[in-house]
Amino acid sequence: MTIDKVLKNYMDNLEEEIRLEVMDAIDLSIDMSDEEIFNLIRQRIIEKSKRYPISLQERKRIETHVFNSLRKLDVLEDLLNDEEITEIMINGPEKIFIEKNGKVFQSKEKFSSEEKLNDIIQNIVANNNKIVNESNPIVDTRLKDGSRVNIVLPPAAVDYSILSIRKFPKEQMTMKRLEAFGSISPEQIEMLRKLVISGYNIFVSGGTGSGKTSFLNALGEFIPSDERVITIEDSAELQLRNVKNIVRLEARNANLEGKNEITIRDLLKSSLRMRPDRIIVGECRGAEALEMLQAFNTGHDGSCSTGHSNSCKDMLSRLETMVLMGAEIPLSAIRQQIASGIDIIVQLGRLRDKSRKLLEISEVIGIENNEIKLNPLYKFKEIEEVDGRIIGQWEKVGNLKNIDKLLASGLSI
Repeated sequence: MTIDKVLKNYMDNLEEEIRLEVMDAIDLSIDMSDEEIFNLIRQRIIEKSKRYPISLQERKRIETHVFNSLRKLDVLEDLLNDEEITEIMINGPEKIFIEKNGKVFQSKEKFSSEEKLNDIIQNIVANNNKIVNESNPIVDTRLKDGSRVNIVLPPAAVDYSILSIRKFPKEQMTMKRLEAFGSISPEQIEMLRKLVISGYNIFVSGGTGSGKTSFLNALGEFIPSDERVITIEDSAELQLRNVKNIVRLEARNANLEGKNEITIRDLLKSSLRMRPDRIIVGECRGAEALEMLQAFNTGHDGSCSTGHSNSCKDMLSRLETMVLMGAEIPLSAIRQQIASGIDIIVQLGRLRDKSRKLLEISEVIGIENNEIKLNPLYKFKEIEEVDGRIIGQWEKVGNLKNIDKLLASGLSI
């Protein structure tokens, strides 16, 4: 074993020793402040340093780690504070993977034990009044900063408890930022601005990690500030800061007795009684697609939602399947609801160079031969690959046909 490894093991053991001593020294009968906890940790570090010299850098690291393990989210704190990290994937106490710049690496950080990982998981769900246990082993929730969290416990997870965190960006996504990243063109931004203002119902589709929620946030900047908007989500993530009259609704899992569940469907039904101008459903995954389409078809022009799919055409098929999960309705009736409810589908994707791009904008123009007909407006075309980076351009392949809403708003494309 190398000297570096021996030193690292010693420091890790020393850190755990200090943590246990501080835990024993904490007075549980009073509510100790963060500063008092820090002072306890510093005292223990000073005492240990008399036995073995500890560098200032190591002192700071041990102090931060021990405090985070006692008062915050342990090793997660450093990962959450790193702005370059976009995703944190925990496959057990010693297997933590992170995504930086679209690439996944294994982190050097690890939890001291499986019990510590489970303590952090319970801490996260408790802060949002949710419950996760063997009877209810799967839960979606969020952190205080809005980061999306998915938790899977045994027996659903075979080896260890699984924790996946999609970090919430410190800076809100805007169309200008998407343009700067090369994800969208100025021409498309201007067109989408007019479509949102005019009240076109827009459905954003794409694969996992393609940026659907971020794109929906960016679209929100075009919503007129005097309109009443209701957002409905599994875990509240949307931040429509331009809108003053906004109501944010969030679904809730059932309790230990299997009661008090609040579903997306429940919230959609309730939202129709709240005099919304627009309804934004964070994501459609199942039977709630029926209520979403009904909301789109009941005069709430300018409503939006997102869903998982590989293309605009695939999204239509998925919507049909999701509606059938909730009700036995003839396929022709479902297609009529989709064709009359959704005006525009925006397809997002993640290319092989890990960049996120708007791949297609299509208009839903009605039903022909009992099939929903799409009118593609823009498509991304790859030209070449330079140093591992994909170079391409957006081609305008069609013109908007349904322009009634634009004309009614005094706009044109």
